[in-house]
Formats: sequence, structure tokens, C-alpha cells
Amino acid sequence: MLALLDGLFNGISIGSVLLIAALGLAIVFGLMGVINLAHGELMMLGAYTTFVVQNAFKMWGESGASYYIWFALPAAFIVAALVGLALERGVIRFLYGRPLETLLATWGVSLILRQFVRSVNWVMIIGIALFCLLFFGAISILSRRQNWQEIRNWATTTILTLSTGITVAVGVLLFKSGQKAIAKPWFGTTNVSVSSPKWLNEPITIGEFVLPSSRLFIIGLTIVCILGIYWFLQGSKWGLRIRAVTQNRSMSSCLGIPTQKVDALTFALGSGLAGIAGCAITLLGAVGPNIGQNYIVDAFMVVVVGGVGNLLGTILAALVIGLVSYLFSSQTLVLLLTPVESLKPLVDILTFFSTSSMARVMVFALIIAFLQVKPSGIFPQKGRMVDA
Repeated sequence: MLALLDGLFNGISIGSVLLIAALGLAIVFGLMGVINLAHGELMMLGAYTTFVVQNAFKMWGESGASYYIWFALPAAFIVAALVGLALERGVIRFLYGRPLETLLATWGVSLILRQFVRSVNWVMIIGIALFCLLFFGAISILSRRQNWQEIRNWATTTILTLSTGITVAVGVLLFKSGQKAIAKPWFGTTNVSVSSPKWLNEPITIGEFVLPSSRLFIIGLTIVCILGIYWFLQGSKWGLRIRAVTQNRSMSSCLGIPTQKVDALTFALGSGLAGIAGCAITLLGAVGPNIGQNYIVDAFMVVVVGGVGNLLGTILAALVIGLVSYLFSSQTLVLLLTPVESLKPLVDILTFFSTSSMARVMVFALIIAFLQVKPSGIFPQKGRMVDA
């Protein structure tokens, strides 16, 4: 019984990690139909933001290091949401209705973000800030001219060329200045360690049952995120607009709903949730540039199995996949069924799939079999949602 309870708790905790990683995808992929392969990298940005906030709070001593998590969560949300907003405004909005192009574009963005984290330093930050100041500043000034539409193409090309040239020249001068500190990468290619607050390192004991505080915190954080998303979509004006645009975009536009703002807000919200997921997974291990790739496939599986755009289905799918994954990989099922002699062939099969890699293969096989029966997931879309 203790082994079963331990397996159920660990399965639910794994499902909570998957769910908090899939919440952003459930909004972006489910409500907008955008296949965002950069979702894992947005989680990575949230994780690195947590690392930066932790180092900043360490300057206040032990008390600051104990409570940095409460400031890291909103910081991770804001950073990931801003990057997601820039991604939507700069790339995604031109690709709505073209899922293949969206998939390729976001895959390219994911590679850029990973390399950015590996290489980012003060020279790069100064260069990006200088380029944005020169390019967008000049565009903002020239756009006020009456003949802007006539000179727009050649002016944009000229400003882009000059801004790039000046930025590259300044970057070269900074590199040759001899200041190693400004050229040194902030994070590098190796994983960085994020220390959990002390109050999350103390397990909670109930009899012989030990509950890790960090897992309980992630479960609680997931519940708060679910309730927050439900309230936002069902009880706020912008949530109503998001649901209206999801059901019928053209009719919503005719009724005066700013569909472009709704798209930007929805993508920013989903990206912000990815940032919170990145903050949460720092409690489970080290942070590296590839940390998002460990969750993106499982997060997509959760959204597809649950039913695209259905929050309840996403919750059930995450919990089921988490439970099944842990019960197979931890040999919990083997321990429970071994005393039954008649089930020895089944026990042998379960033992073969008891490693983490083979357990994942079994989960994939079960998902494929499930989708053959219910290809639209646990809760398929109905009515106008299907044609949206």
C-alpha cells in the first residue's frame, strides 16, 4: 500500500510538471491553432530568469535566498510573455492559417534562442539595444512625414543597412577594447544550478509516507495557474473576446473585437505560462540551454490527448500520462503484481518496460492506440469550434 501511495503521489507530481508545461501550449496551440516549437525555449528563458533573480537575491543574504521564488515567478512570466509578444508581432502574425510555415518558423526561433542563451554577453546586449534604438527610432521619426508611404521601402532599407553597420562597428570596438568582462558569456554552454529555498528542501512526513516539499509546491502552483486561467477565460472581458475570436474570427471582427490585439494577448499569456513552468522545473534539477526540449514533446502529447483547446482534457491527460509514465518506469506495477502467480507473463512484460526510456516507448504506444480510437482526444471540439 505504501508503494502504491508513493507511486500515485509521484505520478501526480510528474503529471503536474507536464501540466504546467502544457498550459501555455493548451492556449497557444488549442485556442490559436499555432504549432509553437519554441515553447520549450520560452520555458528555458523562465528558468534562466529564475537563476538571475536567485543570484540577485543572494546579495541580501540567507533571508533573500529563502524567498526569491516569489519574485522569480512574476519575473519569469513577464520575461517569457514579452519574448512571446515580440515573436507573435514579428513572425507569427504573418503565418496564421499556415501551420507548416509556423512550425518551421518557430523551430528556427527555438534554435536562435538556444544559441542566444549560450552566447549572450554585454557586447551582444549593447548591440541589440543600439540597433533597436537606431532602427526603430529612425523609422518612428520618418513615419511622421507626409510622403512616408512613397519613401517607405528605400528608407527602411537604408536605415536597416546603416543601423546594422553602426552596430557591428560598435561591437568590434568593444571586443577590441580589451575588457574581458563585457565579452564573457553570462551563462555559457554548461548547466547552471538553481538552489531551492530551504523551506522547500524540508520534506513533509505523514506516518511512513514522505512528501517532498518541492513537488507539493509545484502541484500547488499548477492548481493556482489552472484557476487563474479559468477565471481569466471565463470571467474577464478579454477572456470573453479570446473565446469569441476562437469560435468565429470574422464575426468577432465585424462586432468590433480587435482580433490582432486578442492574438497578441493570447500568445503572450501562453508564453508567460511557459515562463512560470520554467521557474517551476528549476526546483527539480539544473538549468541548461536544452532544458525545454525535455518537455516539449510530452507537452504536445498532453494537449493532443486531452483535446485541442479543452482545459479539462489537458488536466486529465497530464495526470494520466504522468501516472502511467511513473508506474511503468518505477516498477511499481511490477511490485504490485509479482505476488500473483497467474500474472507472471504480464509481470515479465512490465519488467522489460521498467526503464525510463522503455517506459516512454510504452507511453507513446498507448497514446497512439488511444488516438486510433479517439483521434480528437478525450474531449473533442464541437460545433463552431471545429470550423474555427
